[in-house]
Amino acid sequence: MTSTDAVWVRGVNGIQMHHVTDLQDAGRFLGNAAMALRSAHVRTGSDQYTDIAAELRTLVERVRELEDEARSGMHDLHSTDPERFIRCRDGHEPWPGEIPAGFIPRHTCKDECLYHDRDVLAAIMQCTCGRPPCQACEIGGKL
Repeated sequence: MTSTDAVWVRGVNGIQMHHVTDLQDAGRFLGNAAMALRSAHVRTGSDQYTDIAAELRTLVERVRELEDEARSGMHDLHSTDPERFIRCRDGHEPWPGEIPAGFIPRHTCKDECLYHDRDVLAAIMQCTCGRPPCQACEIGGKL
């Protein structure tokens, strides 16, 4: 991958995604590819498809191991440093194990307030309407 390659980063309202999510996606995509190749084998009888599907199953296992390691690290952070966990989750700093160089805080300017925008009455104590301007926009010069 070069520095000009585009990378899709999934955004979620209210949280900075941990890289365990990317590993979950990778495992799911590899698993789907393996199933599609097995289907191609059923339709054609060609062993070349089952050979590739077997390789993909091995990759799925490796990705699941990486996913378990990443999840364990996230849970460890939650139990050992809950304040840092919150800063990472809220997108103010990168998750441990993620590259800090070039980190830009998560865009919060389009977050919706669960209480005012979504009518979740139980979220009144979590109202986000009075938050300061988005740090990512501030850094990017969009304010």
